Amino acid sequence: MDSLEGKKAPAFTLEGSDGKKHSIKDYLGKRIVIYFYPRDNTPGCTKESCGFRDLHQEIGDLNTVVLGVSKDSLASHDTFIEKFNLPFTLLSDPETKMMAKYGAWGEKVLYGKTSIGCIRSTVIVDEKGKIIKHWRKVPKADAHPAKVLEILQSL
Repeated sequence: MDSLEGKKAPAFTLEGSDGKKHSIKDYLGKRIVIYFYPRDNTPGCTKESCGFRDLHQEIGDLNTVVLGVSKDSLASHDTFIEKFNLPFTLLSDPETKMMAKYGAWGEKVLYGKTSIGCIRSTVIVDEKGKIIKHWRKVPKADAHPAKVLEILQSL
């Protein structure tokens, strides 16, 4: 998929770990970091999520909300949040519809094997609902949250 930068963020409505339905329009007036990750409680996903947790206050101070998205169930998200004290909402996309719209679902290669699944990626959406930064593939999950904060600080 081509970069989504400069385009309107695709609409979605998904259940969140906070018990509410979330849509892109709910966040107009704020920036949103939406990070797509393959699976709760796996090493890379845990490092990335904990990185966003550790920078949560600084990101929030920049009028920005963090949302994590995977196809995991809400029950799995609840366990993940509790285990790692995550202070932001995780969205469940079991049918991968939102992930597909954002280029986060498709063919990927892991250890030389091609498969279909979640592509670790991130977007930053501005206050008007436009994507201002799109990482189509996140290479280092543990270092990524700091790079996201860097971009947010430069806006």
